[in-house]
Amino acid sequence: MPRNPFSRRMGPQQKRDPASMPKNAAPSPWYRMGGENPSHLDDPQYRHNKLARVEAALFLSDEPILARKLARVAGLHDTAEAHSLVEKLKQLYDSGGSAFTVVEIAGGYQLLTRKEYHGWIVRAKRSVPDEKISAAAMETLAVIVDKQPVTRADIESVRGVQCGELLTQLMERGLIKIVGREESLGRPVLYGTTRRFLQIFGLNDLKELENQPKE
Repeated sequence: MPRNPFSRRMGPQQKRDPASMPKNAAPSPWYRMGGENPSHLDDPQYRHNKLARVEAALFLSDEPILARKLARVAGLHDTAEAHSLVEKLKQLYDSGGSAFTVVEIAGGYQLLTRKEYHGWIVRAKRSVPDEKISAAAMETLAVIVDKQPVTRADIESVRGVQCGELLTQLMERGLIKIVGREESLGRPVLYGTTRRFLQIFGLNDLKELENQPKE
């Protein structure tokens, strides 16, 4: 009597040893992604584990986060993978019509709302806005940006007035800092801009200022 092919009892499911797989057999996409549910793979907005961790790290950071730090906190292999996943995340935001985007700013990455939603954000913000920088402070800052590293004497020579108090205000706001000393009589301190300056003015580095038209 022929044996019933359905009568054989199956034992517990065993995990297949990758070494036993044929050399020309490529693991499935969800196998390579750590065993994630393949039903999500058809969703164009789906975030796999690494991409979701990158998004979470950017969401929680109040400051631009450097690629090497992003790779560390999100458990990535290296900065190259961080760059790649950030670009992927940016594409998802762009294609999905999101109010958010990822920008490269102050040497790192930051999750920000798009410029077209600025008015809505201001209306929704309940905290007291920061005190505006005075025109005199902005003029002093402009001299530092243009001539840094620069001494106080050189700044005052350009502006024609004393600016000690203004320099103190700019340092308290974190926009400028002492970057060294000039090799001259008295060795006066040299001032330069900070990473926070780049963040506030939406710059990735100072080279971007060279491409902006001067009034």
